[in-house]
Amino acid sequence: MTDTTDIVIQVDGLTKHYGELRAVDGVSFGVRRGEVFGILGPNGAGKTTTLECIEGLTEPTSGATTVLGIDTQREPQKVKERIGVQLQASAYFDHLTLKEILDLFGMFYNRRIATFELLEQVNLADRANTTVNKLSGGQQQRFSIAATLVNDPEVVFLDEPTTGLDPRARRSLWDFVQSINSEGRTVVLTTHYMEEAEYLCDRIAIMDRGKIVALDSPDNLVRSLPVPYRIKLGEECAERITELRELAGVKDALADENGARLMSSDASVTVPALMNWATESGVNLTHLEVVPSNLEDVFLSITGRALTE
Repeated sequence: MTDTTDIVIQVDGLTKHYGELRAVDGVSFGVRRGEVFGILGPNGAGKTTTLECIEGLTEPTSGATTVLGIDTQREPQKVKERIGVQLQASAYFDHLTLKEILDLFGMFYNRRIATFELLEQVNLADRANTTVNKLSGGQQQRFSIAATLVNDPEVVFLDEPTTGLDPRARRSLWDFVQSINSEGRTVVLTTHYMEEAEYLCDRIAIMDRGKIVALDSPDNLVRSLPVPYRIKLGEECAERITELRELAGVKDALADENGARLMSSDASVTVPALMNWATESGVNLTHLEVVPSNLEDVFLSITGRALTE
């Protein structure tokens, strides 16, 4: 059981309706101090609206949200003093330099981090006198996150932080998010990238059509699948499907022109059984590949649709 004193964000029965549309529909969860918590789901799932309600930027239709023990609807300004928020789309003054923007933002808070310390943290100290529109996409995203850290927040909210970035810039930003977390900050992020959620998050809430349909660590979500592993075999196994179906842990076996595929509930059980079978049957295995399932498979299993649909 989680110690309730360790919960820094609590969401209970959160709903947000826009006319007939239920953007958020009865969402409840808690976020633990010091973790990276992800909300994963397709576009339109309600991720951004959920974050905006928690941050005190949007008034919910019903439900309660607290951050660091503060009611975000009753005392939104008090919450904003202690959190950092990176919105899905950020706009800055085109004529101000990075240094001037951070200096300006810092004036809004009683507590702040020095401007050049922030710029050094995001590897932009040499661009201090540059305007945002002259930065690359990855640099702009790093600066956007730096701007959320001006007040040295205890909790950082990142809404789709790597959308539109190339793979190299995305991975660089992942490392930066981990560095923020390693400093003791709690991080809450939304994403529709399965790999991002698996790489960064301690726990993930999978959201679909305004509801949370699953919540656990990435590993536990994958292990919850009836067949969390696929084992690919060569052509020599295609005609031995009946025998392969009898191996320990195998839930199903299929054959095609490329060979055989086993659906296993536990690869650590199936692989040794497969090797014993091959030895006893005189079968020379030309190909053996264990492919673990991922969060895409979890989403498909729960909703019947692919995450990217």
